[in-house]
Amino acid sequence: MQDLTGKHKPRLGEILLDYDLITQEQLAKALDRQMQAGGRLGSILEEMGYVDDDMLLSVLGKQHDLPFVNLFEAKVSPDVLRLVPFDQVKSLRVLPLNKSNDTVFVAMVDPDNADAIQRIESAVGGSVRPYIVPHHQMDKAINRFEEEGYGNTFFEGEKLKHEKISFESKIPGIYTLLKLLADFKATGLHLTAGASPALQVNNELRRLSMPKITAGQMREFAYEVLKKEQIEEFEKKKELDFVLPLAGTGRFRINLYKQRNSISLSARRMLEGIPSLKELNIPDWITDYAMKPQGLILITGLSGDGKATTLSALVDLINSNRKCNIVTLEDPIKYLHKHKLSNVNQREIGIDTESFAEGLKHILRQAPDVIMISELRDTESIAAALIAAETGHLVIGAMTSLNTTSAIDRILNIFPQNRQPQIKMQLADTLLLVLAQRLIPQKGDDSKALAFEKLAGSPRVRNLIRDGKFINIRSLMQVASEDMLSIDRSIARLCLEGRIKFEDGLEFADTPSYFQDLIRAGSA
Repeated sequence: MQDLTGKHKPRLGEILLDYDLITQEQLAKALDRQMQAGGRLGSILEEMGYVDDDMLLSVLGKQHDLPFVNLFEAKVSPDVLRLVPFDQVKSLRVLPLNKSNDTVFVAMVDPDNADAIQRIESAVGGSVRPYIVPHHQMDKAINRFEEEGYGNTFFEGEKLKHEKISFESKIPGIYTLLKLLADFKATGLHLTAGASPALQVNNELRRLSMPKITAGQMREFAYEVLKKEQIEEFEKKKELDFVLPLAGTGRFRINLYKQRNSISLSARRMLEGIPSLKELNIPDWITDYAMKPQGLILITGLSGDGKATTLSALVDLINSNRKCNIVTLEDPIKYLHKHKLSNVNQREIGIDTESFAEGLKHILRQAPDVIMISELRDTESIAAALIAAETGHLVIGAMTSLNTTSAIDRILNIFPQNRQPQIKMQLADTLLLVLAQRLIPQKGDDSKALAFEKLAGSPRVRNLIRDGKFINIRSLMQVASEDMLSIDRSIARLCLEGRIKFEDGLEFADTPSYFQDLIRAGSA
């Protein structure tokens, strides 16, 4: 964690350990409980009896270098409460405490959130002075307001002091669940009636230690994040896709849908920090292809093999090194691109255009130099991509297939027999590169190692494509060359480098016997 000066800000657990206020064992137990049930670490430590309110407040103040306030000792008049609307109190986790001249003193769970402070200043019409407050105190205050109303009577924190919030017996609000998704770097949040909330972590569904959600709670979750016109659309169409910005946390792609006469919700966080090709362990030679002015680059693999991340890394590379107009068609948008040397126009299927085919139908009118397509899945989109690559554009697209040759075979066979000769010629003329990738469990941690297969559009590869000799390409791949590298050879390298287990390499190899030969030879 860094502050605005870029310096490392000590974590709460680090400070408590430095001052011998908790033990390493207590911290480990609290972190384990946080992973299971969610919530803020400080609140969990307090609930478990490892720290008290005074200790927690002083440490939070030191962590953020700000004054702190104990809400259990606060008394706030209705006039002051009404300075900030309750929807902002709830979504931003803030509470006005007092006002002096043009300054409003505000309790905040996240006082480093500049966007939240700006919104509060706009609401109160003056400057804001933040005070740090523990998350569990703010939760208790908000729960009381929801039960008894907000801004009608004095807020008396003393009455909340002995209330208990059990992490195991209570499902937090939708905004807290979304923050939990971000905090644990999960790829998805899934909420459905009759089941406990679940996070998608490393392609695995992990249920949280919380009660099962009722149909009524699902309706409350859904309608809390919807605007009036969105509610009307959802009631009419029975499903809805939209983007929800959450101050201090990020932007989320939300999908609502009906199932068995109740509502279900899936959420994904839209990421801004785009990994570099080096961080993804993709070789430098791919840069030569990404910087070409025209042609077709295909990224292929199975679901969950990181195709969308590689596409975004390539777009970011071009954005950082070329002055051009980039148009993307994505379903969904996973990473948000900032305009650098290029303009990056991101279009989301279902929100900005009806479908890939519809978006590609008009894309050349948008004067793109580079077109990125997150999924080539039908004849219309593949045909449009080939025409765009043929007419002077760089097209980078992804498709789901096992390896490089199966991707080419799929492109060809998706078209009727009478169109296949033309498609062969277009593909041979435009192909720059097919990169097939596979993520394999890495030794020693939960991360994945990237294995890849390379098929470059060299003269001999183009001739083989024109002749439809895909089987020949597959057999030629067993001999490493500048234009070809098989996935088995890449997996064997990872195994010989000690990054993956032999058993995992064998499981993910295309030809296990060839993989074993490479391991026995000791070189790949």
